[in-house]
Amino acid sequence: MADGGRSLFPSRRVSVPGVQPTSGPDLATIVGIGGALALIALAMVLGGSPGSFLDLPAILIVVLGTLAVTLASFSFEEVGATVAMLPRAVTHAPLDAGDRADRILDLADHARRNGLLKLQGAPLDGTLDDPFLHKGLSLVVDGVVEDEVEAILRHEMEATAERHARSASVLRRAAEVSPAMGLIGTLVGLVQMLGNLEDPARIGPSMAVALLTTFYGAILSNVVFAPLASKLERAAGEEWLVNHITVLGVVSIARKENTRRLEMLLNSVLPPHQRVRRFHV
Repeated sequence: MADGGRSLFPSRRVSVPGVQPTSGPDLATIVGIGGALALIALAMVLGGSPGSFLDLPAILIVVLGTLAVTLASFSFEEVGATVAMLPRAVTHAPLDAGDRADRILDLADHARRNGLLKLQGAPLDGTLDDPFLHKGLSLVVDGVVEDEVEAILRHEMEATAERHARSASVLRRAAEVSPAMGLIGTLVGLVQMLGNLEDPARIGPSMAVALLTTFYGAILSNVVFAPLASKLERAAGEEWLVNHITVLGVVSIARKENTRRLEMLLNSVLPPHQRVRRFHV
C-alpha cells in the first residue's frame, strides 16, 4: 500500500453503466411507500370526503390489535429491536461488496510486503469505521491463529444474521396480522350494524367500522409492513455478503496467502458486476 493508504495496484472494477452505489436516505423506500400513501390520500381527497376515511374505533382495532398480536408472537425486546432497526430500511446505503474486496486486497498487499505487524498503526486505524473488519484485523495482529479468527468472525456473522432475520420476521408477522385484524373489525362492525337495524342513525358508524378496518389492515400490510420487511431482508443479505468477503480476506491475510489467489477467491463469491480486476484481465 502506498503512502496515504492508496493501493499500489489500482483496481479495475467491472462496472455497470448507470448503476452506482449511493449513500444517505434510501430513496426507493421513501418514494415507494410515500408515493403509495400519497396516491391513496389523493384518491380520498378527489372523492370529496377525506374525513369519512378517519374512524377512531377502526384505527384502534387494526393498529393496536396488530401490535398486541405481534407482541404475543414475540417479546418486548424483539419488537423493540425491530422498531430500532426501522430507520435502517429508510436510510440504508447499499453496501458494495466490490469496494470491500478492494479494501481487503489493499490490506493483504500491505501485509504481504511489510509483515502482519505492520498492519498496526495507520492501516488498522483506518478500519475503525468498520467494526467487523477492524475486529478481524485486530485478532490477526494480536497473533490469534487463523482458524480461531475465522470461528470468531463466523459466530459474529451468524449472530448478526439471526438478529436481522428476527426483525424481518416481526414485520412479516405484522403484515400477516393486520389484514386479519381488519377482518375482525369488519365482523364487529357488521354485528353492530345488524343489531341496530331499527336505528338508522347507528347503521352508518357501524358500517364505517366494518369497511375501514379492512381498508386500514390492507394498507398496513401491503404498503408498510411487507415492503419494510423486504428492505430489511435485502439489507441483511448485502451485509452478509460483505462480512463473508471480510472473513475470507482476513483469514487469507492471517495465512499470508498470495494476493492473486485472494483476488480469485473473492471474485468467486462476488456478483459479476462487482468483481475486482487487479492481477487478472
